[in-house]
Amino acid sequence: MKQKPKLAVYWAASCGGCEIAVVNLHEKLLDVDAAMDFMFCPCLMDTKKKDIESLPDRAIAITLFNGALRTEENIEMAHLMRKKSQLLVAFGSCAKGGCIPALANFTKNNELLHSIYIDNHSVDNPAGIIPSGTTAFPEGDMQLTPLLERVKHLAQEVEVDYYIPGCPPEPHQIWNVIETFLAGELPSKGSTIGCGTLTVCDDCDRTKEEKRITAFRRNYEFYPEPEVCLLEQGLLCMGIATRNGCGAPCTKANMPCTGCYGAPEGVGDQGAKMVAALGSVMDIGDTAGLSEEVISERVNAFLTTIPDYSGLFYKYTLASSILGGRVGR
Repeated sequence: MKQKPKLAVYWAASCGGCEIAVVNLHEKLLDVDAAMDFMFCPCLMDTKKKDIESLPDRAIAITLFNGALRTEENIEMAHLMRKKSQLLVAFGSCAKGGCIPALANFTKNNELLHSIYIDNHSVDNPAGIIPSGTTAFPEGDMQLTPLLERVKHLAQEVEVDYYIPGCPPEPHQIWNVIETFLAGELPSKGSTIGCGTLTVCDDCDRTKEEKRITAFRRNYEFYPEPEVCLLEQGLLCMGIATRNGCGAPCTKANMPCTGCYGAPEGVGDQGAKMVAALGSVMDIGDTAGLSEEVISERVNAFLTTIPDYSGLFYKYTLASSILGGRVGR
């Protein structure tokens, strides 16, 4: 019997939502199992690292690698899966652009750990212990892998063949990609697949007029009109700067797009694209005859209604942005 191609799904620094998205293929998982040998997925299967190390190089046909690179172990596994895989796919927003883990790049590691384990109202830690290094137990020693100085996305460490965006990717897009692989209809290396080339606004059926915004509002402050563009209602919807293909489920649920599919085709920096878009719709009133100082005050008043620049504009793409994912200060 001809051996089926091997499929692996690896989980680095991420929440596990990408694995759930794979499970959400539902009955199509049976089709995947019929076509491929699903042989490595740490959260679902008991395959060990040594089993992967013992494989010949390139023995795995496809590895869907999800998660950012936060620890030295993540780096080690990225190189191992690259070596053992014919195709290595950055699967989901964390692997593609750093996502939520990469927002830690605005803070040095010691400050981050202090905030988590000591300066934290929900933690009872009177001794001020910050976990690190080796801890001895009767059953054996436990070694915590060190944190990297900054969070990376996958392609900053190893060669990546394809990118699948989403936090997590939509199951129908995952299936489209798997069908493409099985049919041998592979796009050019380095392509972003399982998505569209336009923006979420192109998939959103809300009514759009000429946008002029005097201030932004938070989601909890009002209930948006169900058929009107959310950005025009003063919600920071990232759809104008986000690649389509998800089907716009957030805006259909009366929630603004947060940008998880990353920048549209041809856009190098999602946050910069969004800032440019906001600059064109900002309404600070009639400025004729006003001094530069007064105009600046109006602009600043408008900007104060945006609560978190980095968390809004670079929630999913900081590590891959023009900012470079540098450690703060």
